[in-house]
Amino acid sequence: MSEIITPAMVEQKLRGLSKEVDEAHKVLVEVETIYHSVKADYEIAMAKSRITLSTKSAPNGKNYTVGEREDLALVQNEELHKDLAIIQAKILASRANTNRLKMQVDIARSVGTSVRTSMDLT
Repeated sequence: MSEIITPAMVEQKLRGLSKEVDEAHKVLVEVETIYHSVKADYEIAMAKSRITLSTKSAPNGKNYTVGEREDLALVQNEELHKDLAIIQAKILASRANTNRLKMQVDIARSVGTSVRTSMDLT
């Protein structure tokens, strides 16, 4: 047996989704802000490490290659690298949640249209 959906129920659902969209947007803004801060810290730390390593020699007495400097710099900044990866995952999750909410709003609107149409027919 299917439940009868009223326009008031659709309106209530849309209001609830509106609040969720606002909250999801707020979270996304916060996560994006953190991401750009962590990314800037990471890029600066990597640059400092590469500069420092460019003035040092490898244990064999030769200069480090560009690849070796990159690898060593990454190892020196592994925590920032992990932090950046985590915040990127949070951004992806926040964007996916925003898209999910948009889809739910579209569905609720379609249901609302269907409910209004069925009421006009009766």
